[in-house]
Amino acid sequence: MELPTEKPPLGLIAPAASYSRWDYYAPAAPNSVWPVSASPQASSASSHDIVPATLLRIFVGEQDRHRFHSLYEEIVLKARDMHLAGATVLRGPLGFGRSHRLHTQKILRLSGDLPMVVEIVDTAEKIEGFLPILDEIMTGGIATLEQISIVRPIKPQNTVAA
Repeated sequence: MELPTEKPPLGLIAPAASYSRWDYYAPAAPNSVWPVSASPQASSASSHDIVPATLLRIFVGEQDRHRFHSLYEEIVLKARDMHLAGATVLRGPLGFGRSHRLHTQKILRLSGDLPMVVEIVDTAEKIEGFLPILDEIMTGGIATLEQISIVRPIKPQNTVAA
């Protein structure tokens, strides 16, 4: 499968009649735009729409804090406040950072500071707008940016028989 080389035009996502797991990742703000392919129904052979996006991946420790919340929770709350498309927090069972101290959930070497990964996906413009807020609340850890392609199923249009 060949990935698109140029950006599709921006467009608004129409509200879905029934929600699925895929609809959940649409931006929460009513006036948000999300790149949509120019003609998702153009190819009847393809049942998926490929959309370019940016993945912001943030690595922090479980014990890292900002004000009254854990740092990973504060990052997700700020991302939701900015109406980013989606955020997920993952807990790592094993890892190490700059200090090279091993953090693990094994019973004999139980660490209270497991690695946490926050993944946020949206358009490049919205992720870049979130970076200054991330700079304000980050006390440690590391963040990476990746250009990704989101694969969304194309829902067949309802056709009325004549």
